[in-house]
Amino acid sequence: MLKSNIDKSTGFEKRFENINTVVFDNSNSASVAVAKEIANLIQLKQENNESCVLGLATGSSPKGLYAELVRLHKEEGLSFKNVISFNLDEYYPMEPDSINSYVRFMKELLFNQVDILPQNVHIPDGTLSKEEIADYCADYEAKIEALGGIDLQILGIGGNGHIGFNESGSLQNSKTRLVALDHITRVAASGDFK
Repeated sequence: MLKSNIDKSTGFEKRFENINTVVFDNSNSASVAVAKEIANLIQLKQENNESCVLGLATGSSPKGLYAELVRLHKEEGLSFKNVISFNLDEYYPMEPDSINSYVRFMKELLFNQVDILPQNVHIPDGTLSKEEIADYCADYEAKIEALGGIDLQILGIGGNGHIGFNESGSLQNSKTRLVALDHITRVAASGDFK
């Protein structure tokens, strides 16, 4: 059964399914609301002298969110010194300074504009040999687990419905790994790669 009503605290429609879902009128209002939720979490963790572990996404979905987080840092003093980030993805093979690298994307849109500590930034390494990938991925997951998991995960949805590059056919319990991109995903990204 699907129930729908207006959340009195936000004025937005809330849908109750398996997870709480809020529908926004536009991307900007969604970005502001999600940035506020992230800022509140970061500040709560700071008050408790704890790290805030964020799972971050790339692509077009989170661009407005990152712009709002940068604004909160520059204009309202939101500090990222207690944030530890784990990005979902990187193209493979990919040099970190490549125009299409998600390392570069994250530095330009967020990391170079806030006070996050460089040692707290984790992005999958696109320069590894194929023989190194399985161990690297297991280590990436172990780092997340050692911190107690992700406090809040940002996800984007691709044109074919993939979430976080979990292409159609991915298992529900899939973890960090090398993924072959679906044809639709490749076509969508092809303009960026000329």
